[in-house]
Amino acid sequence: MTSPHARLVSGSIAGHLWAQTSPMLLGVAAIMSVGIIDAYFIGQLGSAELAAVSFIFPVTVALSSLGVGLMAGTSSVVSRALGEGDHDKAWSRGNLAIALAAIAGLSFAGLLLLVRLPLFRLMQAEPELLPLIDAYMVPFAMGYPLFFLMFGINGGLRGQGAAKRSSAILIAYAAANWVLDPILITGAFGFAGFGIAGAAYATIGGWMIAATLGFFMLQSGTIPFSLNRLRGLDWGVGTKAIARVAGPAAFSNSVNPIGLAVLTALVAASGQDAVAGFGAGGRLQSFAVVPLLALSGSIGAIVGQNWGARRIDRVHRALLLAGGFCLAYGLVTAAALVWAREPLAALFSEDEAIRAEIGRYLAIAAWGYAGYGLLIMGNGALNAVDKAGAALAQSLVRVLLVMVPTGLVLRAAWGAEGVYAAELAANLAGGTIAAAMLYWLFWRHPEAIHEQS
Repeated sequence: MTSPHARLVSGSIAGHLWAQTSPMLLGVAAIMSVGIIDAYFIGQLGSAELAAVSFIFPVTVALSSLGVGLMAGTSSVVSRALGEGDHDKAWSRGNLAIALAAIAGLSFAGLLLLVRLPLFRLMQAEPELLPLIDAYMVPFAMGYPLFFLMFGINGGLRGQGAAKRSSAILIAYAAANWVLDPILITGAFGFAGFGIAGAAYATIGGWMIAATLGFFMLQSGTIPFSLNRLRGLDWGVGTKAIARVAGPAAFSNSVNPIGLAVLTALVAASGQDAVAGFGAGGRLQSFAVVPLLALSGSIGAIVGQNWGARRIDRVHRALLLAGGFCLAYGLVTAAALVWAREPLAALFSEDEAIRAEIGRYLAIAAWGYAGYGLLIMGNGALNAVDKAGAALAQSLVRVLLVMVPTGLVLRAAWGAEGVYAAELAANLAGGTIAAAMLYWLFWRHPEAIHEQS
């Protein structure tokens, strides 16, 4: 018997997809806008600062993926436990995830401080950019534990299907960043600003506000945080259950930015203007795929609760509807961005060379959005049913066997445009692989998932 708190195992699947995705859309749009707002104000500092943040961007996205992995693991164990009718297990593991978030956040912060400069030298960052990069990364690393807490709390809310509360956390983070960016980067009200470091300070301020808001929202829900829940809890079993999804999900989410970091290094051979254009184009792309990211975040709770309740018919319908949306939205959005690429590029820079590079990037890479949507939606569904290893495998194939080798080969012939074509090829291949994986597991061999989850 399912838990009365498993709200997604009855009612219209299409309705649940809309109810879960629409608030998530606002939350993801808000959090993605942070990168664009950062790029806008940093771009006013100069081309060197914009190039520096182009190196920083894939690294911070990869680091963010660790928190997203924890959120996916938390959402997976909470949603499946609720679907199975075990509210006590859902509560205990949701609380454990928050404790693990605090521990992991501190550990990764220390590691990042140690490796930051060697990492960017490995990415071929020019020596004159390293002081700018370091000015951002040191405060970013110091505040990183707050990010982990924010996403640990968010995972517990998502697993319950509390999409509105989950999105409110992200919106609070973004809103704080919007207000703080112009003050702390370029200065306002007589304050000079901190330059590129101000973007990191604004991000930390947003994390602090969002984590605090999320904690109070969690306390008013069905699985509030309580230290008593951690006493007597089998940390080993609970940590293993969360890590079984969180570990592969974190790596799966970080594989794409790692691939983009490699592509950034390849683009660097074409000069600083190409790097700045590639980075700005990537931020615009990140905002364009917000609905796809929102869907990938919401599909997990729907699939997880219905899978826990053994409602395979409802899982099938959710996947078909979500897949159809990825294809339609991805193609329409690509066409719109390619058509409007020149005025969009003008928003990021007054430099003609950088604007031209942004336009070339969009004209090629945008046509892969539909495939990328299928990939991340499939990853969300696989994570929900404890098949995060399969999600990781398809992400690794996309980046290591398609994106990087294609980029290395095509760069020699086409320069930066060859690197953009490699991203397109990777997204098309990733979408095809994801669709095949979902069909194989959920339609041909669903019993294999039930036996292992």
